Order: sequence, then structure tokens, then C-alpha cells
Amino acid sequence: MSEGIKVATVDELAPAEAKVVDAAVVGTGDDIALFRDEDGTFYALDDTCSHEEASLAEGWIEDCTVECPLHAARFSFTTGRPLSLPATQPVRTHRVEVRGEDVYLFPGEPAEAPAP
Repeated sequence: MSEGIKVATVDELAPAEAKVVDAAVVGTGDDIALFRDEDGTFYALDDTCSHEEASLAEGWIEDCTVECPLHAARFSFTTGRPLSLPATQPVRTHRVEVRGEDVYLFPGEPAEAPAP
């Protein structure tokens, strides 16, 4: 388990906002979208929609989901699964941890879904 990579501060993203973390920064082949839900919780998903080349960070954030700006497919922040068509394939989740005022990303480590 890695120590994570500091990618933001808590104040950098208002609720219902997102930012792209460049693949070069996190050492992955793909950009990662860092989201802050309306309740202030941070999540991370692969930035590219699984249906078409579109940045999920540019999408609409609501109720622990993001809606792709291109064709309106919705994805769960907790599982990465598509919740509506036209997307049928999930995007990867990545673990996020808030330490004080800093937000750390653990690329490649799946986020843990909350207990039922």
C-alpha cells in the first residue's frame, strides 16, 4: 500500500465540483477525475467515460454520481458502474483519503464501497 499522492486541498474544490489529475502526476496511463460530492465527500474515477471519449470531470455531479457531458450516461462514485445508458462498462474507482486539509489519491487502489 502506497502513501498516496497529494492532489488537492479541501478548499480547492467546492461541493459539486471536480478537477482532472493528469496521468503524468499520478503515474498512470489515464487521467483521473477527483470529485467532491454535494455533501463534501471526495471520490475519484477514471476521467474518461467508458462509452465515448469525454471527460467525466466536466460532467454534472449529483447524488453520489456524475453524468457524462457528452451523452448523459451516469456513473456511481462508489462503484464506477454505469447507472444509465448509453454506457454499459464501468470506470475504475480510486481510493481517496482526506488528511487534515490535504486530499490524497491512491491511483490503482479501488475505492471501498460503503457497507450496506
